[in-house]
Amino acid sequence: MPIRPPDYRRARRTCTVLLVVGVLTGCSYIPWLGGEKDPSPPSKLATIAPEVTATTLWSARLTKGSEGRRIYLVPAVGGGRVYVADARGRVVAADAGSGRVLWQKDTRLPLSAGPELAGERLILGTSDGQVIALSSTDGKQLWRAAVSGEVLSVPRRTDDGKVIIHTLDDTVLALDEAKGTELWRVPYPAPVLTLRGSSSPVIAPTGVIVGLAGGKLVKLDPADGTPLWEVIVTAPGGRSELARITDIDADPVVIGKVVFVGTYNGDLAAVDLEGGGVLWRRELSSHAGLAATPSNLFITDSADLVWAADPVGGAGRWKQERLRNRQLTAPALLGNLIAVGDLDGWLHLMAQADGRLVGRTRVSKKAITARPLVVGNRLYVYATDGTLTVLSTGTAPGGSRGGAQSAAALDQAALPTQVTRAAKPGTDAPPAAPASPPQAPAKPAATPQNPTRNTR
Repeated sequence: MPIRPPDYRRARRTCTVLLVVGVLTGCSYIPWLGGEKDPSPPSKLATIAPEVTATTLWSARLTKGSEGRRIYLVPAVGGGRVYVADARGRVVAADAGSGRVLWQKDTRLPLSAGPELAGERLILGTSDGQVIALSSTDGKQLWRAAVSGEVLSVPRRTDDGKVIIHTLDDTVLALDEAKGTELWRVPYPAPVLTLRGSSSPVIAPTGVIVGLAGGKLVKLDPADGTPLWEVIVTAPGGRSELARITDIDADPVVIGKVVFVGTYNGDLAAVDLEGGGVLWRRELSSHAGLAATPSNLFITDSADLVWAADPVGGAGRWKQERLRNRQLTAPALLGNLIAVGDLDGWLHLMAQADGRLVGRTRVSKKAITARPLVVGNRLYVYATDGTLTVLSTGTAPGGSRGGAQSAAALDQAALPTQVTRAAKPGTDAPPAAPASPPQAPAKPAATPQNPTRNTR
């Protein structure tokens, strides 16, 4: 199946997030950067009839946020506390129930990723190639370690006391959680042109899963970094440098013995956790992220459509189009709801069953770029201005308004939602008949490569 070239909206985004490893002449050829109107502006928010109320339990501007930088600072929750950080180096611990600040620490470092709560430690990465550990009790610095490059993915802790780091130059390394000493390192060559971002490692029961630039997914042995398998989810293709970007920036999701992964300019795919074989592929460009349950996949694609798909064969179930080009976050799952944030600080709630919009609330006037965090029955939403909002919600009524709308209904602007059934992610035309059993893979399954040991 051919890889679709990026549209103007995707190209505009790419120019704002590109990391140039070699030499690139720039993005001046895109007309609206010279003052012309963006041909794909964010969709205007239509009036909806709320079916679910999002109740704000507390909201506070705890930090200065990301200050407009594309970094991956997210909230972490544990022990009755919530922890957040900002680009200036400030880390704050607050009471999760009330928002009362318990301590704050000025690290004076350009923080860019995390924190990860690892026992009694907070682990954070920086844009100048460092990883630090702070005490979760009082913010005291416990150790600091230099790594090979900028850290734009959340560090992850293994059960045996390692911290796994994925740097922007596609090096994966393990640090000792207690001392910060390097235990092993696996460098991967990065393409000449890549998105400014990287996926966070996923700690699976049998290994560490990492998505890389260039469309490669790898599984590493956490003991010493030995590659257990490597597979190309989407091979680079296309006529332009932008079209050949096939990075995996979205965090992979592991459900049972299957890894679900999305690539930019490429595919949504399911990969066998043990052997690394591709079980199925569907053409769909995504870099924001995905979420999954045993019975459903939910994806935010590169045009900001939200999809539901069958995890067995990848067949599409519905798509929500009313938030197109609103720079949505990855989906978060709470009960029978889906929550996504957008560029104007709105939190949108959708029903998992059919994708209809059931609620909306604004938590900030600035963008939400981090996936909302679900802990118990609460949503923690961290905006780029440093505002942290904690909400609770009800549940979506089942089957309201007939669930997913037909193709004809899409043309009725008065409808509160714009949802269609889809044959597969990445296509616009809905099928004439109801969904059938899972389809055969649209692309041939890839054989995992036989990697060589590359550790220290």
